[in-house]
Amino acid sequence: MSSYTISESITFTATHARHIAAKIATDLKRIQRLYGWPSDREIAEYEGEAVAMMKASYLAEVTYGFKRNGLWVEPTLKYAARDLAGGSANDDDPGRIRPGRNVSGASFTSFMTYSDAFFRLSQAERDAFKGGLPIFRTSGSEPAVDGYLDSDRTYSAGGRALDRSSVRSY
Repeated sequence: MSSYTISESITFTATHARHIAAKIATDLKRIQRLYGWPSDREIAEYEGEAVAMMKASYLAEVTYGFKRNGLWVEPTLKYAARDLAGGSANDDDPGRIRPGRNVSGASFTSFMTYSDAFFRLSQAERDAFKGGLPIFRTSGSEPAVDGYLDSDRTYSAGGRALDRSSVRSY
């Protein structure tokens, strides 16, 4: 009797990162179409930043959306990165942004948190990496949510995934 073992190794590449980041950009284009923001330039910058952060495994979470009175309001999207560790995940289509939400008095912004891998770099390495990104981020506190987060999509490729949650109003 013979037995066989199959081993598979997946390397997360820039192509995988671009595949996932394109879904973020599509979500942002839908928000733009429905609510007027972000601009095409901002979407391209967010997409480029997401590609670089995912490729380097430095992304923990990133949120894009509208903030009013210091709170995220609908429509805001939060993406949490995870390694599939040999498992699999859905690779959903982007979209399903709810129209007609009240964004009066709100501004479009973004907030990112970095992975442990990023903080294992020296300060000089972190500064050099961030200097090559299309967006300059400053430190701050993550805003709370006016409502709740509803996990509604997963985007995956190359053994990694981004789980998307949408802010929902009560």
